Amino acid sequence: MSHPAEEAFPAGKPRIVVIGAGFGGLSAARALAHAPVEVTLIDHHNYHLFQPLLYQVATAALSPADIATPIRAILRRQRNATILLARVSGIDPAARIIETETRRIPYDVLVVATGARHAYFGHDEWESVAPGLKTIDDATGIRRRILLAFERAEQVADAAERRRLLTFLIIGAGPTGVELAGALAELGRKALAADFRNIDPRDTRVVLVEAGPRILAAFPESLSAAAKRALEGLGVEVLLGQPVTRCDADGVELGERRIEARTILWAAGVEASPAAKWLGAEHDRAGRVLVGPDLTLPGHPEIFVIGDTALARDGTGKPLPGVAPVAKQQGAYVARAIKNRLAGRPTPPFRYRDYGNLATIGRRAAVADFGVLRLSGRIAWLLWGAVHIFFLIGFRNRVAVLLDWLWAYLTFQRGARLITGPTGPR
Repeated sequence: MSHPAEEAFPAGKPRIVVIGAGFGGLSAARALAHAPVEVTLIDHHNYHLFQPLLYQVATAALSPADIATPIRAILRRQRNATILLARVSGIDPAARIIETETRRIPYDVLVVATGARHAYFGHDEWESVAPGLKTIDDATGIRRRILLAFERAEQVADAAERRRLLTFLIIGAGPTGVELAGALAELGRKALAADFRNIDPRDTRVVLVEAGPRILAAFPESLSAAAKRALEGLGVEVLLGQPVTRCDADGVELGERRIEARTILWAAGVEASPAAKWLGAEHDRAGRVLVGPDLTLPGHPEIFVIGDTALARDGTGKPLPGVAPVAKQQGAYVARAIKNRLAGRPTPPFRYRDYGNLATIGRRAAVADFGVLRLSGRIAWLLWGAVHIFFLIGFRNRVAVLLDWLWAYLTFQRGARLITGPTGPR
């Protein structure tokens, strides 16, 4: 059904403003290509990022340009779309105005798709020593930390410090944490194995810490167990039921236990952007805006909130996961709802179609959950690769990633092992 407070559009072409060029925002903007509207897409980056492969940039398997595409290139043929490189600082729902650092932008319909960032559960001071992975800057910063750890270990005479430098600890065993752990284990034991003279990179210690009872909690227990066995087969230490109580530049504490590590990576949680504050909207503990069945802000049928910014629920009342397929389907739904309003047609509530979950553990290992069909091992790994290649935007990116993966598979080498940025002491 349509929203009970739904309004007619003003005369002329309605101004549709989309904040955020992630999966949800870009999906909405592209789906409005042939609608009689004016679309303005605002983002503080000039590129769309394929986040599911961001961990491969962080572990030197891919270059940033392989998984990012300029927004203007994606929408260059969409005549009703304008792209603005700007950072949003506020929204005035009453005046229907968006505030940026340099200008005020009016809208008739607003789509908020501003995503999420990592959350440290009240320990924001941990961020400086345990960076998360959400942006290209995060990924290149983590890559620098990882590669510098090996370079410094090559020069260190003290055995204890060398062990600390060759210990990589990941906090959080969702898909990002699991994929990081598997990629790091392969980096040390395969890709870098013959590159150093004073150290043996095969001595690399990778520790995956999870506060819950199992890894990949969103997957069935059988696939979680299969993923854990695959990680341990790569040499990863998996510590379950052990929440982190302290985190510093030298390591972490798990209750009474301490693990010394110079490289700590955070994959334990996320929180939404400040959109709820901008909108003055009701939100959950993670900052996600509570939306109605049609993804609009209650009391504001002209404002849609989607993706990681929104707390939307399925037919059973369960919150939808913060994954790319949800955001893409929501973006397409919003565009359809806008076009239906233009035509005076009602739009049924949003329904997410879950086509399954995939996670890779390393070379020739992955898990795939399609409900009645559950796969693990090489078949799941090949399927994971095919799906990610298919959903990359742009022919060039698909070819580049495919060639990089083929090269890495045949040679065990990583082609993006560049240390950029400052290399001095942290």
